[in-house]
Amino acid sequence: MSVHSTGQVTAAWIEGARLRTLPAAAAPVAVGTSAAYFLGAASVSRATLALLVALALQIGVNYANDYSDGIRGTDDERQGPPRLTGGGMASPRTVLAVAVLFFLFAGIAGLALLYLSGQWWLLVAGLAAVVAAWFYTGGRRPYGYMGVGLSEVMVFVFFGLMACVGTTWTQAFAAPWWLWLLASALGLMSVAMLMVNNLRDEAGDRLSGKRTLVVRLGGRICRGIYAACLLAPSSAIALLSVVVSSPVMPLIAATLWLVVASRPVFLSFRAREAHEWIQALKATGLVMLLWAVVVSLLLWWWA
Repeated sequence: MSVHSTGQVTAAWIEGARLRTLPAAAAPVAVGTSAAYFLGAASVSRATLALLVALALQIGVNYANDYSDGIRGTDDERQGPPRLTGGGMASPRTVLAVAVLFFLFAGIAGLALLYLSGQWWLLVAGLAAVVAAWFYTGGRRPYGYMGVGLSEVMVFVFFGLMACVGTTWTQAFAAPWWLWLLASALGLMSVAMLMVNNLRDEAGDRLSGKRTLVVRLGGRICRGIYAACLLAPSSAIALLSVVVSSPVMPLIAATLWLVVASRPVFLSFRAREAHEWIQALKATGLVMLLWAVVVSLLLWWWA
């Protein structure tokens, strides 16, 4: 039985939270709050609660995936740093308990948000998000192992549409067409983050029997899907010209962002080793965050 140092275990817990994925949680809240400000109804307290919900759910999902993949043996052949469960850094029961704690924290923050906004019907959407998070790799037939595109659809819906539009709705009680466009762009970038993560794990997933979309379609096709998901949101920035009544700034921002977004695409096409995929994943998260900052600034500037 291997013995791990305190430093190794601590590093594994931090890695288990997968901080590189947190931009996928923060970006929709930032854009959703900026949209509420543009509509004249932003709320600091509700935005803060929405951010806490998003971050807690994302971290809870990451620990839940660590637990489920670990007990199935999926992480035995993976590239990159060892997982908590699969690498023997923590007991499966402990990892599961921490995942549940983050889900509970997200639930408490979510209830506070619903209380302040009065939008109790969103409780159904919140519960659906937790269920989707668990059955991604949990349960007897996790949809994350099917490779039929359901994982990508769920990420698009919950980390794009629901996170962004829901944030705005709890503050402004409105969801104009352009908000759905921005939310869709965020959903595509969240799918890109999932795709680059699965591209990194393709070899290990094949050996362990995890049938992701990358395993089914192959790395070449999925690199193309990844690139499309990351580059397409530039059109959403350009279409903001209709909303802010300025054809110049959104078009310039869209062009510059397209140039910046090409970097993670380049990294993904040349990546072969684990550390190269980690660079691509980091760059994807940073680009997504940058997109949210650019869009938020445009909405605030023209509010």
